[in-house]
Amino acid sequence: MSQPPGPLRPDQQQEIVRQIGAVLTAQVPPGWQQLRVEHRAAGRHVETELLVTGPDGLPRPAQPHPEAVRLLGVLRSGMYQPGLGTWLGAIFVFAPAQPPDVDFVRPDLEPPFRQQPPPIGFQDELRFFPRADEHVPGWLRERAGLTPPVAGGEVRTPRIYDGVDASGKPLVRRRPLVPAEIERVLAYLDAAPVILASRSNGPDAFAPDRTDAVPMNFRTDGAWAWPGAVAYYLREHGVPPDPDLVAHIRARRFTAPSDVPEPAKDLALAAITGETL
Repeated sequence: MSQPPGPLRPDQQQEIVRQIGAVLTAQVPPGWQQLRVEHRAAGRHVETELLVTGPDGLPRPAQPHPEAVRLLGVLRSGMYQPGLGTWLGAIFVFAPAQPPDVDFVRPDLEPPFRQQPPPIGFQDELRFFPRADEHVPGWLRERAGLTPPVAGGEVRTPRIYDGVDASGKPLVRRRPLVPAEIERVLAYLDAAPVILASRSNGPDAFAPDRTDAVPMNFRTDGAWAWPGAVAYYLREHGVPPDPDLVAHIRARRFTAPSDVPEPAKDLALAAITGETL
């Protein structure tokens, strides 16, 4: 593949989705209740998983028909937008007598690959489906080896949640973590070195009656600096961390550094306190 094919019109996209459903429906026994397809791709790396919910209401994995996999690739290629790229992950849900439900993974979030593609896969992705520099998300840039390790550069800090409503209750507008990733993300957040700590705890924004619950410490991996609240809210309330931080943790294969150079710690402290070095 040297360049993406011409774009598909919305009606053509819908027709391909219909064809995917028809191919999958033809391969499963009568009485099925739902078909769920997860498709992830980066360059030539492709993963397609099919769950079939049968008459007993239990979902079971099945091997998707090769024609369905081919059509998913056609759809992905045909949805390429010059300068913007195309989706790398999507979920398709088919149910009898209902229109398909399609959910595309946001471009700023890394799809939950079952087997991590090698850097060449992400490099091929950017070659097959070119993006303007401002539309290459940080996680994809790092996976493709386009971003050098942070050393003496800017240290980022995460958003704890996404705002508050009229009553002051926190708002969360983020895709939940894949269940298998939760403990790995928590392990990363808890393993990075502490750079600032307090003996007391703070109030829980999601449970106001907990006035002494949230750890008042900060950790850093040299690229990001985050408060203990990030791990606390994930562990206690299932609040996903900032999507960019999650993408960064995935890019580092969920392995936090055991130590961080002092200059990087100083930059992290400056990012937390607002001081200028």
